[in-house]
Amino acid sequence: MTTWIKNPLAILADGAAGGVVIDGAEIVELVAAGAAPRTAIDTVFDASQHVVLPGLINTHHHFYQTLTRAHPEALDKELFPWLLAHYPVWARMTPESVRVAVRMAMVELMLSGCTTTSDHHYVFPRHIGDAIDIAVDEARRLGMRVVLTRGSMDLSEKDGGLPPDEVVQPAEIILADSERLIKAHHETGPGAMVQIALAPCTPFTASRELMRDTAELGRRLGVRLHTHLAETEDENAYCLEHFGHRPLDYLDSVGWLADDVWLAHGVFFNSDERKRLGAAGTGICHCPSSNMILASGFCPVPDLEAEGCAVGLGVDGSASNNCSNLIQEVRQALLLQRVARRDPTISHRDALRWATRGSAACLGRTDIGEIAVGKQADLGLYRLDDLRFSGHGDALAALILSGAHGVDQLMIAGQWRVVDGAIPGFDVGQLRAQHQDAAARLAAPS
Repeated sequence: MTTWIKNPLAILADGAAGGVVIDGAEIVELVAAGAAPRTAIDTVFDASQHVVLPGLINTHHHFYQTLTRAHPEALDKELFPWLLAHYPVWARMTPESVRVAVRMAMVELMLSGCTTTSDHHYVFPRHIGDAIDIAVDEARRLGMRVVLTRGSMDLSEKDGGLPPDEVVQPAEIILADSERLIKAHHETGPGAMVQIALAPCTPFTASRELMRDTAELGRRLGVRLHTHLAETEDENAYCLEHFGHRPLDYLDSVGWLADDVWLAHGVFFNSDERKRLGAAGTGICHCPSSNMILASGFCPVPDLEAEGCAVGLGVDGSASNNCSNLIQEVRQALLLQRVARRDPTISHRDALRWATRGSAACLGRTDIGEIAVGKQADLGLYRLDDLRFSGHGDALAALILSGAHGVDQLMIAGQWRVVDGAIPGFDVGQLRAQHQDAAARLAAPS
């Protein structure tokens, strides 16, 4: 089946004012303004009331944290005390609560226009061993494209780390499960729907040996590597105290300064470190709302890009961001970078690039993140019907500057996954009730 998405109100692609043609899972033609497709067309979608974007790509999240939004004991805290307030709650998760949390995060993301998401699950109480398998299952049910990272922590309080014993695992269990997940679920090549990456959590929760062994395993099996780095000043102090050098030097010492790695946050890199990251081809995921809520600082995105780093966007966990809405994160990134640099020339197109092509590069994907011939048919179509958009001039700019919240139509791999602002056949009210019940049980254990 071929589909012509015809005459969009605006589109983030050059030479496509007349729309795009989809054949199966791929984009096969861009149509110029006033032209008709050269391809034989089976169906036509009138996009004259829609702004068309490449599907947004989320490069850092913690799905399970949807269960602890606005957790009372973690409010108004910086990262380390915020984590300490959450660890005991997360330790009580069950497979059932993980499943509903994952489903909630993916549904939120899709309804915001996100077609591909990464997730970083690193909390593994002894009764939860299949959290990544659950996420794979939920992604396949919803038809969402995912890069799921097998997170890990092996340093507990008794080892000089931050988390309690009940949420960490021995390195041998982590590595064995990492290999199992890759062999069971990882897909390669253009159009891959499920991929696995490996992701020790942080320098203060993962041992040097685990970092090195994870990198060796990932490279032997051909998957990417991910971790948090340079998020807070506390992390700098921890690394100086325990390793005698800054976080990036530590990362380099364990073989992680490379082009198969992307890092979450990147707030506290100095100019020399930014040059080293660019030379290595290491990607950075900018998480503006999370960094603002936790008062961590801001990622120097233009400086990182100038040095050659790919920069993507992430909503981060819903316990720090408190939502999983990627189109809102595009606006937040734009506003934060403008005020941080006092530079009004940073534009909505820059922020959209971070959420699309930049994010795709972080994930090592060349088949998504752009509306172009040969790319996957991952598209978000947004209407400008809400009051906030009335009076707009530039439709593409208005989508971001006026604060779009949700997508009207969402296509993933050529399949309509959101239609008229809803996921067909999906009961959002039931999900909300199940999720709220799971969160309440977690917050008040019997």
